[in-house]
Amino acid sequence: MIFSRGGIRQALLACVLACASVSPAFAEARAPVEAIEVSARPITEFQVGHNQKLFGPLEFVGGLEMTASSRDFGALSAFRFLKPGGDFIGVADTGFWFFGTITHDADKRPSGVSDFRMQQMVDASGRPIEEKWEVDAEGLAVKDGIATVGFEREQRVVQFKIDPDNMKAPFKTLDYLVPARELRQNRGFETVAHANPHGQHEGGLVVVSEKSLDKAGNIYAAIIEGPRKGVFTVKRNGDFDITDGAFLPDGDLLLLERSFSMARGVKMRLRRIYGESIEKGAVADGPVLMEADMGYQIDNLEGLDVWTRDDGALMVSLVSDDNHSILQRNLYLEFILHQD
Repeated sequence: MIFSRGGIRQALLACVLACASVSPAFAEARAPVEAIEVSARPITEFQVGHNQKLFGPLEFVGGLEMTASSRDFGALSAFRFLKPGGDFIGVADTGFWFFGTITHDADKRPSGVSDFRMQQMVDASGRPIEEKWEVDAEGLAVKDGIATVGFEREQRVVQFKIDPDNMKAPFKTLDYLVPARELRQNRGFETVAHANPHGQHEGGLVVVSEKSLDKAGNIYAAIIEGPRKGVFTVKRNGDFDITDGAFLPDGDLLLLERSFSMARGVKMRLRRIYGESIEKGAVADGPVLMEADMGYQIDNLEGLDVWTRDDGALMVSLVSDDNHSILQRNLYLEFILHQD
């Protein structure tokens, strides 16, 4: 076929336009990062109407009630500090990552949240996942630039490379050892934590379910990495379910627990599980350190992290999941855990 000079120009132009129209399809798809301004009202009393600071071995430092105009803000299920008491990463059970920084005043009390942003979890092609049941993220551990996340409903424990500007799909799926038939659909792994690097499990991952019970009524858990892998259980104490946990420097596991009834509302509890009781085939247990009900500044507390302050204080931080309900709040609470 012979083209005139004008025909050649038209054909070239058509080719350029066609290439321009299809080139986005070859570009990497990615979910946008949403910057969110978070307003934070200081909480100065843990027990409502009382200025008491000590609650068992825990000393209340301060807290924040967090609000934002974005409809995506909330449902904060788990978080970990990337820098002690400052920069953090977290997961929302609506299928979002979140990042930000906790700020503190001159008296070391939490004063606000800065640089907060959220990004939707994506599939292998980089496209946002819209179905909540696929991305019901509940547990989170962080180590060496890797985020390990426990998901409910579609039960799995998977790993992601941390990139606050472009979180991609997971690159690895881990064997969580607990038989899948034993995991209740909405009671899966809410605790994902790295053990003490110098302890018996050499920094390996430990997962604890919220309320997947064995025949004895204890809670399924597992050591899924390290030299002593295996399934164990945590003694269920009363009507409390497990919502998060983190290892203390001495090797014990600090668990955050929650109880709810329509009559009395929500309660929270912190329980210290002895590190030596976390073994394949064992029933792990330990004492309650603190318990609080609606007479305290609590809500649906689901996230916990442990960190060391610059003055050497051992700190415990908690966050709540508001379930995107006007009846609930997004809280950040901070305590010193006294060891003596």
